[in-house]
Amino acid sequence: MTLNPEGALDIDPLLDDPATRIVVCCGSGGVGKTTTAAALGLRAAERGRKVVVLTIDPARRLAQSMGIDSLDNVPRRVKDITPAEGAEGGELHAMMLDMKRTFDEIVEAHADGERAEAILSNPFYQSLSAGFAGTQEYMAMEKLGQLRSRDEWDLIVVDTPPSRSALDFLDAPKRLGSFLDGKLIRLLMAPAKVGGRAGMKFLNVGMSMMTGALGKLLGGQLLRDVQTFVAAMDTMFGGFRTRADATYKLLQAPGTAFLVVAAPERDALREAAYFVERLAAERMPLAGLVLNRVHGSDAEKLSAQRALAAAENLDERRIVDQTAGKEEVRTAPASGSPAAAETPASTTEFPDEPTVEQLTAGLLRLHAERMQVVAREQRTRDRFTALHPEVPVTEVAALPGDVHDLSGLRDIGDRLAAGGTPAGAAS
Repeated sequence: MTLNPEGALDIDPLLDDPATRIVVCCGSGGVGKTTTAAALGLRAAERGRKVVVLTIDPARRLAQSMGIDSLDNVPRRVKDITPAEGAEGGELHAMMLDMKRTFDEIVEAHADGERAEAILSNPFYQSLSAGFAGTQEYMAMEKLGQLRSRDEWDLIVVDTPPSRSALDFLDAPKRLGSFLDGKLIRLLMAPAKVGGRAGMKFLNVGMSMMTGALGKLLGGQLLRDVQTFVAAMDTMFGGFRTRADATYKLLQAPGTAFLVVAAPERDALREAAYFVERLAAERMPLAGLVLNRVHGSDAEKLSAQRALAAAENLDERRIVDQTAGKEEVRTAPASGSPAAAETPASTTEFPDEPTVEQLTAGLLRLHAERMQVVAREQRTRDRFTALHPEVPVTEVAALPGDVHDLSGLRDIGDRLAAGGTPAGAAS
């Protein structure tokens, strides 16, 4: 199937539009989100925009491809940006989310010195900030909100977590609200809210059964750590919820564009369909689908069936008609004879060297395999576009290797903008 040009995703107008302030690359793991995000950021910067790329990918491929030793929670400027003709003032910065450091920064910014120190040293907080379920997604929301509030960047490109739950950051505000409004948290906060001797009486009498049961289940020290953490964080809970809700609304705003990245495989495009439907349900602005690592051939007129038939014909001919090369091998003069010195080395040293017919048959079979892959990918794309004809698509062809430098990212950007006409891929 050839995509309708009217249904193609036009990357450059999206990146050039000053109203586009956030681009979020989402999709299942291993489909090329990180390289796609980096290539988009580089292209936008070289077209004159001040860009920061935020990655949440622990593989750190982004730093390597941009020529940076390492990425951390602070944006690092990328050197050797080459402005496009007529473009001025473009910059590219990159950073990788440090979940714990982001949480620490929030505490330090919204609590006085003594309370901040108590929170940061609390064992329960240290566990929560280092790897509690959902913390990474929530901190990604926080960092995005921080970057956008500084108004320092023309464009923020976000590379989402490499997992089936790549849209979990959309649920982070709701999960946080449920956690903060939960009965357990309200009970643990109650003594601090009542305060003084009344609070102690409430804790000792009203909560004795609950804390006793929790103490047996969790351990008395852990329960005390949780209670201390909740008491110290009490004044900050509302701020977490407010900021999360604000960032959620930011993701729904017209200045945000979601790009779903997928490979032309059944499972990946099934996940892409899930993302498309989920974004629509959340009223998030979808720009389109980047279909990555698409296979093609410069000899598409030669079908797999015809290539296999031609290979079989060559095999049958070789069986019936022995080639001259084989005859020469069988009748080669004995070593040391005068005639042996005149015999070509290829017929004596390499008796098993493949013939032209064998090589041709092998190439025909390789072509047949490629055409079968092309046909399978085409059917998979057809199913997706039939279900979601409203989604604009750009295709990026498969490269033989990964991208490791700015030149490779620049090449990927060209292919993204061209809709996959030349051969290339984001990996």
